[in-house]
Amino acid sequence: MSEFLDSSEETRPASAEDGSPRHRAVGEPRFPGGPQPDPAGSHFERRIRSFQPRRSRVTTGQADALERLWPKWGLDIDGQRTLDLAELFGTDGPVVLEIGFGMGEATAQMAAEDQGTGILAVDVHTPGQGNLLGLAERSGLSNIRVANGDAIILLREMLPSASLSGLRVFFPDPWPKKRHNKRRLIQPEFLDLAATRLAPGALVHCATDWEPYAEQMLEVLTAHPDFENTRPDGGFAPRPEFRPLTRFEGQGLDKGHVVNDLLFRRVQHRDQHTQGD
Repeated sequence: MSEFLDSSEETRPASAEDGSPRHRAVGEPRFPGGPQPDPAGSHFERRIRSFQPRRSRVTTGQADALERLWPKWGLDIDGQRTLDLAELFGTDGPVVLEIGFGMGEATAQMAAEDQGTGILAVDVHTPGQGNLLGLAERSGLSNIRVANGDAIILLREMLPSASLSGLRVFFPDPWPKKRHNKRRLIQPEFLDLAATRLAPGALVHCATDWEPYAEQMLEVLTAHPDFENTRPDGGFAPRPEFRPLTRFEGQGLDKGHVVNDLLFRRVQHRDQHTQGD
């Protein structure tokens, strides 16, 4: 599963001047100049989160990528500024937002196959952030930017209206227990917000191997007036060739899991067209 996780609790000893390990002070960033533990701080209300904290160790290679490449290709979601995507990517080409990229293998592959499209990849899983930065460097990819923090704050506070050409949510946490269903990312309120940041015609692409969540996604997207299903039959789509088969997905398929893709487009309403003329 490509999980949108918070790994701010991970520990990697910092080094003292004599080279011996030392423990970081509370609130001290793990990687000076790199991703911050809580970039938005207390500036915004604490809502029900669609991601949960997990512990995971950062490898030496991932740490090296974070320390070297974060200043160039990384950004913290602090909610304090509006991003200029053309400036961020160094081009005025289309930009797709990907929420929850896991270790980044699929993201890097999609970026390599469509280098004219910028991918703004959001996660809070530090090892994955470092891994994706390393993959981008080794593959010579300049169309990936890694964002650290809450994707809701990014959408609501930092992205201009109609600035995105696509939205990808692959294998989000399914929150399978009924009492936790409210934590699922794909909800009417999330789509209300996403619709304001997606340009007309933008593609929303979701994928999950949890069938009850797939059914909920289909129901919520179908009911939303700002999105329409690209499938004439109104159902799920076969996995498009441009979405790579991930290692996690392959393991699930081997176990008999059913993976469902959903492909919806942002609708241009008649009144929106009139206002833009």
